[in-house]
Amino acid sequence: MGTFTFRLPDIGEGIAEAEIVAWHVKVGDRIEEDGPIADMMTDKATVEMESPVTGVVREVAGEVGDTVAIGSPLVVIETEGGEAYAEPEPVAAAPEPEPAPARAEPVEVSRAAPAASGKGRFVFRLPDIGEGIAEAEIVAWHVKVGDRIEEDGPIADMMTDKATVEMESPVSGVVLEVAGDVGATVAIGSPLVVIEIEGGGLASVDELAERIEAENTDAGDADRVIAARPEPTAKPAPAKPAVPARTAPGGKALASPAVRARARSLGVDLAAVSGGLDGVVRHEHLDAYMLAQKPAAPAQTTSAAKPEAKRAPEQAIEGAGEAIKVIGLRRRIAENMAASKRHIPHFTYVDECDVTELERWRVQFNDQRGDKPKLTLLPFLITAICRTLPEFPMINARYDEDANVVTRYDSVHLGMAAQTPAGLMVPVIRNAQNLTLWALAAEIARLAEAAREGTAKSEELSGSTLTVTSLGPLGGIATTPVINRPEVAIIGPNKIVERPVYVPDGQGGERIEKRKLMNVSISCDHRVVDGWDAASFIQALKRRIEAPLLMLAG
Repeated sequence: MGTFTFRLPDIGEGIAEAEIVAWHVKVGDRIEEDGPIADMMTDKATVEMESPVTGVVREVAGEVGDTVAIGSPLVVIETEGGEAYAEPEPVAAAPEPEPAPARAEPVEVSRAAPAASGKGRFVFRLPDIGEGIAEAEIVAWHVKVGDRIEEDGPIADMMTDKATVEMESPVSGVVLEVAGDVGATVAIGSPLVVIEIEGGGLASVDELAERIEAENTDAGDADRVIAARPEPTAKPAPAKPAVPARTAPGGKALASPAVRARARSLGVDLAAVSGGLDGVVRHEHLDAYMLAQKPAAPAQTTSAAKPEAKRAPEQAIEGAGEAIKVIGLRRRIAENMAASKRHIPHFTYVDECDVTELERWRVQFNDQRGDKPKLTLLPFLITAICRTLPEFPMINARYDEDANVVTRYDSVHLGMAAQTPAGLMVPVIRNAQNLTLWALAAEIARLAEAAREGTAKSEELSGSTLTVTSLGPLGGIATTPVINRPEVAIIGPNKIVERPVYVPDGQGGERIEKRKLMNVSISCDHRVVDGWDAASFIQALKRRIEAPLLMLAG
């Protein structure tokens, strides 16, 4: 028996990947030569893959909906007759660059052919820094090109949506190349730095581990460097210096279907766009290209040219102040907000609640609190929300767009939008439905302080099923909060104001009385929540807010 690895061939000019939309085989199936394997979809067409050999399917690349890169294995087939088939070369892969040009893409030096100069190159790839993390952002460099770095010396600080991690070098040497500027995103498994090392022939963490073992270094160090070698996944970051885009057969630049479609809409020839360390063009490279193409503002303009002048770079405008690069948490917030508005059809409903009685109760509770934390309005509001949600399960939910599945939750893991010196963060109150007013007050204070101090753990900043956002005394008349994707709703209490209101006088008439009023806003994902449901939820919430006994009783 032999094996044959069928790799996804080139299925369109410049296409870098395709989505599995249907499997015609599964592991254990026998497939004949020219038999159908799978249907693969790009932004241009859906193509059926056929097997060039006869045999039994032993491995498949993934499930329907997964994306496979051109040249990556699609299926492994056990062939008959002891025949071992040579695997075809990945058709979309670029040839290895020649080893000398200073500006070429980093090359992992061959073990069999060490450099004649006694020096070699070591490519440090971004290791796995958290479960489910596909990429990280460069928030600080500790080295630059030309610097000498010692083993275990700091390379860079990399931020994910869960934590910031300092990368350390497993070797000593001189930094030859770095993956990008502060603010660039690097995929797990992609090159972060290229280091020139003494001795030649050392190319990667694999060989470093072997050298350590050969030198009888303790197993702990060997395990450390071996664990640092992940499989390349997700999208690489922009490179400095830029590398010309790799091309597929036909001379077209390599790019994903989404990038190619966007480039067509912008009228951009991808062949003119510089790619990443692997030469593949991605959205960030297209963004950089478009920014570079913007014309500077002319010294004098006619009235017809004025609109063009408005699009000039900010620094070309007289009196411009400091230019601040959007990186780190601020950039993460910007990306999340943009993605939420781009993907979610928002609608907002606002109603007015009379909180006079609730405020009276709150004052009485605080007068008797002893050593308990002081109660703000928020614990009462959260309690009312938790009591109301069982009647409206569509509100306490998350929408998985990729799987097209809405998951409703019995437990309320409440996100609490908190302003911090670094920007907006959303710590999560776990199982809020089980907490008393006092316990909620204590947890709110603890999480808010952790967010402000930057000590919140990753599990305290993820996994919310519904979010509450409040501007406190700055709450204004009404808000239209942006949903914390993939949640389907967000609730925003507004500022409490005092106004004269007609109230029953107890004798069948009415009298004017000063009351405390507060508007409550809710923004919902219209794909999941109907307007009637949102309005009904707020009406039920209002009844509990205006009658605190109902709130606390259930």
